[in-house]
Amino acid sequence: MPENRTHDIVVFGATGFVGKLLAGYLAEHAPSDTKIALGGRSKEKLEKTRADLPQAARDWPLVVADSSDAEALAAMARDTQVVATTVGPYRKYGKALVDACIEAGTDYCDLTGEVLFVNQTKERHDEAAQNGARIVHSVGFDSIPSDLGVYLLYETAKQDDAGDLEDTKLVVTAMKGAPSGGTIDSMKVTIDEVTKDKASRRTVGDPYALSLDRSAEPDGRDEGDRRGVGRDEDLGQWVGPFVMATYNTRIVRRSNSLLDHAYGRNFRYQEVTGMGTGPLAPAKGAALAGGLGALAGGLAFPLTRKVLDRVLPDPGQGPSEEARRKGFFKMKIHTRTSSGARYVARVAAQGDPGYNATAVMMGESALCLALDRDKLPDRAGVLTPATAMNGALIDRLKAAGMTFEVERDPA
Repeated sequence: MPENRTHDIVVFGATGFVGKLLAGYLAEHAPSDTKIALGGRSKEKLEKTRADLPQAARDWPLVVADSSDAEALAAMARDTQVVATTVGPYRKYGKALVDACIEAGTDYCDLTGEVLFVNQTKERHDEAAQNGARIVHSVGFDSIPSDLGVYLLYETAKQDDAGDLEDTKLVVTAMKGAPSGGTIDSMKVTIDEVTKDKASRRTVGDPYALSLDRSAEPDGRDEGDRRGVGRDEDLGQWVGPFVMATYNTRIVRRSNSLLDHAYGRNFRYQEVTGMGTGPLAPAKGAALAGGLGALAGGLAFPLTRKVLDRVLPDPGQGPSEEARRKGFFKMKIHTRTSSGARYVARVAAQGDPGYNATAVMMGESALCLALDRDKLPDRAGVLTPATAMNGALIDRLKAAGMTFEVERDPA
């Protein structure tokens, strides 16, 4: 990447709800000499956002660019080390910015949870690698906990000479947070596309759709995402579906493929929600599965979508500051290695997962890309958090208050 660019980081989409949270986090936590700019399509809204930020941001420059203006996006990309974008749905608004960053050799990170978008951008992996651009998808709740948690398991097993990772399962043990309007909007875009297009439907349903080389992967028939509730004897509890599993699992598998299957050729990965062991656990799991199915089904039909639109948050909306502060998530990732060793990773954070916690994860990701370049792997292309930043980002997130721990399970 060329040196001496005007900005270290541009927060693109800074006037949106999550964009403001990200900018606020950087204003409070970035080193004082970090060169940060606010980007968006409206100068007036950018000025208002800047005025509402902490004092450290009052002199940040503004970059006016629309997601549909290729020339403005190219100029923005050429002028910064890193673009951190919150402008979604990314399938609708993100490709031109990715293209601009690849052309300029500029690092990029986003919050996408859209399989079809990443499947589209991964076709430019080789070109991005040649230009030295790190295109890092999913640096929020999608998919930092999953991706870095599994990477930490891999590193620990490697240090112990315990063999490859095999059966690996993330269990959400506790979570409190509000639905994201941006996530709901992304769901609508994906549902509309898979409803109309068989190829898109096959891509979304393929567990290895985002792998570097699909032909090098298993057929995936034994790795479908959990849809209903069931008893997991290995975990000793009832489990149900996890709403983000259909995306996170693809990112984790892409990390394994980008690392030349360092986790193992027999690595198998799933994500579920833990329901516990009590007599009400099956009913809670059934309610969760039914609710998620009803949401997806309701969004697929115009009449029911109109009803849901009245109660679901719109893009740019979010919970109150108090509600965001009281949110949290806790996860455990269980693995068994080829030698029979068992490990458990714990990943947790305070703050609403899709808002406050995501602002921390994206903020530290942008700072890691911009300021920790000498600590990052010598790797570019269309990447994942684990393959782009691995231990450097884990260290940053732990320093920011997140939990990343691994212990050997004696069971």
